[in-house]
Amino acid sequence: MIILDKATIVTAEKEAVGTILIEGTKISSVIWSDSEDYDFRRFKMLNEHPGAEVWDIEGRHIMAGGIDAHVHFREPGLTHKADMQTESRAAVAGGVTTVFDMPNTNPATVTAEALKGKMNLAEGRALTRIGFHIGATNSNADMICSLVKEGDASCGVKADDIPGVKVFMGSSTGNMLVDKGDSLDRLFDIKEKPILVHCEDEETIKANLAAAIEKYGEDIPFAEHENIRSRRACIKSSIKALEMAIKHGTRLTLCHISTKEEIEMVRAAKISNPDITAETSCNYLWFSNEAYARMGSRVKCNPAVKGIDDRNALRRALADGMIDTIGSDHAPHLLSEKEGPYTKAPSGLPSIQQSLPVLLTIAAQEEIPLTRIASVFSEKASEIYGLNRGKIAPGYDADLVIFDNSSEFVVKAEDQYSKCGWTPYEGETLRGVIETVLIDGKTVLKDGKIAD
Repeated sequence: MIILDKATIVTAEKEAVGTILIEGTKISSVIWSDSEDYDFRRFKMLNEHPGAEVWDIEGRHIMAGGIDAHVHFREPGLTHKADMQTESRAAVAGGVTTVFDMPNTNPATVTAEALKGKMNLAEGRALTRIGFHIGATNSNADMICSLVKEGDASCGVKADDIPGVKVFMGSSTGNMLVDKGDSLDRLFDIKEKPILVHCEDEETIKANLAAAIEKYGEDIPFAEHENIRSRRACIKSSIKALEMAIKHGTRLTLCHISTKEEIEMVRAAKISNPDITAETSCNYLWFSNEAYARMGSRVKCNPAVKGIDDRNALRRALADGMIDTIGSDHAPHLLSEKEGPYTKAPSGLPSIQQSLPVLLTIAAQEEIPLTRIASVFSEKASEIYGLNRGKIAPGYDADLVIFDNSSEFVVKAEDQYSKCGWTPYEGETLRGVIETVLIDGKTVLKDGKIAD
């Protein structure tokens, strides 16, 4: 039993000093200082539980642990650069306690058997809670429709084991491109699970790449990335996804939004279908196209980081509530792989360890209330995926992050837990030193270090 006393508690509804009682794995009680009987109730709690550990964390903030529904932990198939054990440790160091892994591994998670295999790999190794999205192809829509309703008893996968269905519309790796109308109609008609879409138009990208090769040969500047994987490619594909979501009433998540136009498209689409949600990543909130000149491949990701106007529009959307969730799109590659020329350097950034500090820093810069950060970091995702965690309320799992929001730190490569050993945020000064992380009421990070 633990009493977190005199903390500054942040939820999507309010930020105020309070006291939290944890009994076993659950939050048992939350007492807020702005209630008339706070002192009496706090005194009563302390006296009724004399054996409890009392943590005096006055001056520190507490949020629910982050829920990141968009990570690439690279296992199976690419474990030389990342795996579930190392990347889940990086997640915890970033205040994230639940992750959902994307299906474009090797082999791809496009069958119940592959899904069960990843579940088995995670057993006893992932420090966070971890789940796995199922991936759609042009040929597995019928299987997915059955799986999300009934599971697959033959390999031990339950419908509840599947957080969502990932659909690559327009651009993908391997065989996961879904471009057949009948398959898309079947998938978008699913009501049991969220449908998460990656929206970039492949034909547009191919034409842009061919033009860049003709102009630059093998020496394509990395600054061309935003022109090759262009805003037009994003907008064209997103229009189709949003139209289909309105037609079918889909629980759609538009992933890693990178343009100001897509934000306004989502704003309009939500009027017709309020179950449409907008996800962006900290990478698009922090970086803009000026970073290509100084960082090259270290800021190359898909969709591409766009202009300063896009970054500013995304920050405004974070403030006004149009951004629903933050998915890190944590996608590790070795630096030796990233150091190749443009056409060889893979896209993807390891970033989950900076998730909460980047958000806290942006909140301070833009005067965004921390209640908005609590919403996008965990609470909205808790609602989307129907989880009993991600909120600070009685009965919820005691997954919590304690941080010092008055302190700043400089990001260093040697402090990274990701197997690839680097981060595009190296050298940045960020706000919010993460001190303690609890999962199920147990300390998994203490004094900023993983509690081995």
